[in-house]
Amino acid sequence: MDTIRTDCLVIGAGLAGCSYAHYASRLGMSVTLVCSNELSKGANSQWAQGGIIFDTSLNAEQLKRDIISASDGTSNPEAVDSLVEHGQEAVQSLLLDELNVPFDREKTGDLKYTREGGHTDRRIIFSKDLTGLAILTSMHEHLVGLKNVSVLTNTVAVDLLTLSHNSLDPLDKYKPITCIGAYVLDTQTGNIRAIIAKKTILATGGLGQIFQNTTNQEGVVGHGVAMAKRVGARVIDLEYIQFHPTVFLKKNCPLFLVSEAVRGEGGVLVNSEGKAFMDTVHPMKSLAPRDIVARAIHQELISSGESCVYIDLSAMESDFIKERFPSIYERCFDNGLDIAKEPIPVAPAAHYSCGGVFTDLKGRSSVLNLNAIGETACTGLHGANRLASTSLLECLVTAKLTAEADCQDVRSANFYLPAVREWESPDESPDEVLIQQDMRLIRSTMWNYVGLIRSSRRLHRARRILLELDQEISEFYSGNRLTRSLIDLRNAVRTALLLVHAASLNSESKGSHFVAVGDDEVDNPAAATDELK
Repeated sequence: MDTIRTDCLVIGAGLAGCSYAHYASRLGMSVTLVCSNELSKGANSQWAQGGIIFDTSLNAEQLKRDIISASDGTSNPEAVDSLVEHGQEAVQSLLLDELNVPFDREKTGDLKYTREGGHTDRRIIFSKDLTGLAILTSMHEHLVGLKNVSVLTNTVAVDLLTLSHNSLDPLDKYKPITCIGAYVLDTQTGNIRAIIAKKTILATGGLGQIFQNTTNQEGVVGHGVAMAKRVGARVIDLEYIQFHPTVFLKKNCPLFLVSEAVRGEGGVLVNSEGKAFMDTVHPMKSLAPRDIVARAIHQELISSGESCVYIDLSAMESDFIKERFPSIYERCFDNGLDIAKEPIPVAPAAHYSCGGVFTDLKGRSSVLNLNAIGETACTGLHGANRLASTSLLECLVTAKLTAEADCQDVRSANFYLPAVREWESPDESPDEVLIQQDMRLIRSTMWNYVGLIRSSRRLHRARRILLELDQEISEFYSGNRLTRSLIDLRNAVRTALLLVHAASLNSESKGSHFVAVGDDEVDNPAAATDELK
């Protein structure tokens, strides 16, 4: 079996993984970065529209209060302090000074600022409505020129390597649970190799694709969470799934995110009768925190029987809309809607996982030498609900702190990295029809029973369906040759079960986890969108 040895194995090429590779390389460590597609495709980071918090020194205490308020009082104060303390310098040094990301600027050359839901100040910088793409494009161009960084494209992590499970020395099972890398699949050749590493960093993103309606990219099914849990890592707060309140919704058209910045610049949520229904729901009206807005829209749809609500842009000039939100304007126009003249039809969809692999503020999980950063990880920063435009900033900050801590270990510690067992795989090809059918069942189950509104009855039904499916998928997985879709399916059902278990253990409604008062309450979170798929 072909084996690679490296200081740092990074699994995932979004902003968190690429930022870590940047910092680790600068600190003199060798890095192997695994990307499931081509480097420029597939990461959720590149689809982040709104922006990134920059001026954290401007009323820093108020920013902390906004983060904690959006979390419904559940954020980890130490994680909040760390983000605010390190955030501005990370943006300035990497994105502005090093990469020269083309953020929007005033005629004077000063950065433009906007505001999003839950923010009391205009503290967010942006690049039109394609901030994530602008940042990640610059990052990828920068990454390919870095020494000590090897990028493996079209490569998918299969399982983490540990001393207990994979070492050729049977006595290593008595050592503490320690990660030493991962098995990876080359999706173009079908070959499986081991990458042995001193530090393994999970940066696989979120899990939105286990839901029927989501803003996440294909394949984002909680790979990092599932792999980490299989080797015994602690995962927390998985019940806290943020549903973005405004996703474009039109019959026979694709779903896509409509940035919160649209409301930050003056867009107003209205129902089919043109009433601004958020005015009576929250003091911040259409700019209330996401969990509140998403549930308010959900309730509005249940009450009215309509499939969507609307964002009214009539307070904005036509030229401003086209200049400020060119991507959203173009995508809506391509789907038969001129948002300079018409309101945007929207409804909620699964967007962001506030929970994940438990780590400290330096990315360290409960398994030795296994780290997690970005959306894969959970430091408690977001608590029960994430404040807008904190996610990209968190990627930068945690990547930097984790790389610095890893560098100290690599320089000072002795790492035991034995040879590992060969991967054995059956020759039979999996039935793709079965894989896609099972994936559809996972997504519909999660959407119908583990969505915006939950109850013990719905969660029990979801668990029963998923447990039976998990058993079938396990047998299917063990009897077939590995493919990308089979790996996705295996991790999707495992992540879904972990989420349902977490939600079942938490009977308290907080932030994005809302539990119905009684099991007899009648509503169907799928009704508003099922008919449009």
